[in-house]
Amino acid sequence: MNHRLLRWLLLAVIGGGIVVAVVYRDHFDAQAFGHWVEQAGSAGPLLFIAVYALATVLFLPGSVLTLTGGALFGPVMGTFYNLTGAAIGAALAFLIARYTASDWVAGKAGGRLAQLKEGVEKEGWRFVAFVRLVPLFPFNLLNYALGLTRLNFSHYVIASYIFMLPGAFAYTYLGYAGREAIAGGEAVIQKGLLALGLLAMVAFLPRMVSHFRQDNGMNLETLQTELHSNPDLLLLDVRTAEDFKPGHVADAINIPLEELASRLEELSTHKGKSVALICTTDHRSRKAAQILRENDFTNVCVVLGGMRQWSQYNYPITHN
Repeated sequence: MNHRLLRWLLLAVIGGGIVVAVVYRDHFDAQAFGHWVEQAGSAGPLLFIAVYALATVLFLPGSVLTLTGGALFGPVMGTFYNLTGAAIGAALAFLIARYTASDWVAGKAGGRLAQLKEGVEKEGWRFVAFVRLVPLFPFNLLNYALGLTRLNFSHYVIASYIFMLPGAFAYTYLGYAGREAIAGGEAVIQKGLLALGLLAMVAFLPRMVSHFRQDNGMNLETLQTELHSNPDLLLLDVRTAEDFKPGHVADAINIPLEELASRLEELSTHKGKSVALICTTDHRSRKAAQILRENDFTNVCVVLGGMRQWSQYNYPITHN
């Protein structure tokens, strides 16, 4: 059997499984599943992990299983089993997409899609960490989508496992607290409040991560390396024209901060590519970065220290 036929067969099996799973998803009985796992004895955790992984591959929502894991195994081991099942399922979906369609996507990708793909690949594990902490896309769909890129598989799996932990623990603890409430266990109110506090923390986490991600920067050494190794890097100097002419970094383009919003069309070809912003210090650069991000520039960073430190460290300066 040739590889092409095998790929089509695998796609057909997975596609059919997804359709069946979605059609019958409302028939899933979490209580019956819990009894089934308990009756499996020592094999119960392995059975639970296998079902969780399969559910992830077949686009079934993991929230019910995560709550069930907390109710069955408690907050600690429940988190471990939930996280392991989700990570295995995510890894399988990634590999399925990579084996069946990544070559085809690489050959067909162009324009905006190619830019997005390139941006994801350049970010590497950091992109995986970000989307696991800040779920921009549905979890199950994202696993397949990332398999179409050239992300390193081990980096993908490790980053997924580590950065899914906060959400996994919060929802697992909620399942545990729910079981304790139903059973009338001790300190039910405290456990319920702790569960709500964990959920609030997870809900706030995306804003905090987005804030730190937007405030990340590029140091001067990294800028020098990028200028020599990355031909697609745009170095945008947002000082005034009067400040730019006496001395600037070679190949920098000057668009003053005050004119940036009205001149975005000049930069349209750089959407999805790397843009580094430099000014006298970081303050104006960060304002410029915010303008670009609000207009769909996805790979923007600030050169930390700006031209002031560039001059202090005697890096080369071009004079106009």
